[in-house]
Amino acid sequence: MATEHGCQYMIRIRGRLGATALSAFPAMESEVRGGETALTGSLEDQSAVYGVLAQIEALGLELIELRQVGPPSIHEA
Repeated sequence: MATEHGCQYMIRIRGRLGATALSAFPAMESEVRGGETALTGSLEDQSAVYGVLAQIEALGLELIELRQVGPPSIHEA
């Protein structure tokens, strides 16, 4: 399920991630919302999605939600 530039995803993780944990997700933008961290960004393909999920698990983080929020923006060409 790959597209030329990937798709936009939003990932919600329980807790406030510090700089060290956020450095594991360099391609994602982060925003703290209450007691959770939202990561958003483009992931190239299904393999990249699974890679991010594996990183979340390896860091012992609690995944709340993974959602595809749209196709890549026109500016990512």
